[in-house]
Amino acid sequence: MPLAGTLSQFWLTVQGGLFPWLGAELGELSERQKQLVGILELVQIESFIKSNYGYAGRPQEDRRAIARAFVAKAVYNLETTRQLLERVASDARLRRLCGWETTRLPSEATFSRAFAEFAQSQLPERVHEALIKKYEAARLVGHISRDATAIAGRERAAKKSPKAEKIPQPKAPRRKKGEGRRKPVTRLQRQQNMTLKEMLADLPQVCDCGAKRNSKGHPSYWVGYKLHLDVADGGIPISCILTSASVNDSQVALPLATLTAQRVDNLYDLMDSAYDAEIIIAQSLALGHVPLIDAHTRRGQEKRAFAPHEAQRYKERTTIERVFARLKEEFGGRMVRVRGPAKVMTSLMFGIIALTADQLLRLVS
Repeated sequence: MPLAGTLSQFWLTVQGGLFPWLGAELGELSERQKQLVGILELVQIESFIKSNYGYAGRPQEDRRAIARAFVAKAVYNLETTRQLLERVASDARLRRLCGWETTRLPSEATFSRAFAEFAQSQLPERVHEALIKKYEAARLVGHISRDATAIAGRERAAKKSPKAEKIPQPKAPRRKKGEGRRKPVTRLQRQQNMTLKEMLADLPQVCDCGAKRNSKGHPSYWVGYKLHLDVADGGIPISCILTSASVNDSQVALPLATLTAQRVDNLYDLMDSAYDAEIIIAQSLALGHVPLIDAHTRRGQEKRAFAPHEAQRYKERTTIERVFARLKEEFGGRMVRVRGPAKVMTSLMFGIIALTADQLLRLVS
């Protein structure tokens, strides 16, 4: 069944059956609670967590209800876990939607331990991948917009490792006449002969300082990380990678393109001038895509222009800017309060899960 038909059938079931039942059981739901119900039902995050009941030893607090609560934290755009607990404790409807039938809730420390477990097992990443493969893999995506955004951290920048003492090396042989200077191999060049796992392992993820020009051309600086995202037409996040803030956007293009190609089929790759490199263009063509990359003017070279139909298609790249804005303003992306790349990525991924499900539901509602 096509995507629209699948989602329409799902949304009719939620509106026609689930909402009336919840209204009779819990009372009239607010618009935000209806949004949360639709997202939780579409994501089904509890199906990715095993129940601990029936095993030897003291049973843990229900991780499935806690995972649903973290999705609610992103939907309600709450800043801290303490705010989430206060909201759940004071809102009986929200408490029951998350999965707690009584007023007894886990402690803040239990929530923190559960969050660490989710980060170690990469729970939200697995949920998002399954969501994309279920609802997006069957359709042909028109274009993928690729870009990165700054993620401010709540930790100090990692100290740069001191340069190792240079070991005396034998003098290099004299270059022959007309031979150019030997250039060091760049990360982008190394990635051509790497697997996806090796490319991801080669990208730094420590918290450090980053710089980027804003829309007005002025440099902006931050301490933290950088979130690299591939977004399909319709504003649906397909794949994402977290790196250090100092990593150049172009160094993540190849692993991001490889990750996206494993999930969906698309026709065009839309990127800004930071990705204007021959290796990236060649990789896009090798995947069977049409790369539309804004030209980077280097050393006074003339900027190449798009054909009229390509220029019209390239205007759709602004979709990713709206996705970044929604993630930061509506789903907690601006208020990351955890430390370490694994936990930062988990915090962002709960927001991306909620954003992805909300965008899918917007296609039919």
